[in-house]
Amino acid sequence: MRSRTWDYIALSLVILGAINWGLIGLFRFDLIAVIFGGMEAVFSRIIYTLIALAGLYCLSLFGREYHHHTHTPAEHRG
Repeated sequence: MRSRTWDYIALSLVILGAINWGLIGLFRFDLIAVIFGGMEAVFSRIIYTLIALAGLYCLSLFGREYHHHTHTPAEHRG
């Protein structure tokens, strides 16, 4: 799978996690737990773990974007 595809998957999971944390903070409502059978359910824990791993993966986006923007087009022409 291409890196860009992983980027979109990871970003989607991070957004899901952010929405879930917003709901928890504002309304004490855990959407992931409701959908996947409670906070202690195995599938919920898998989703929480995937969201955490996606967040860590998204850290690599900073490095890639920084590297991309620090080079001018003239430097690429060599």
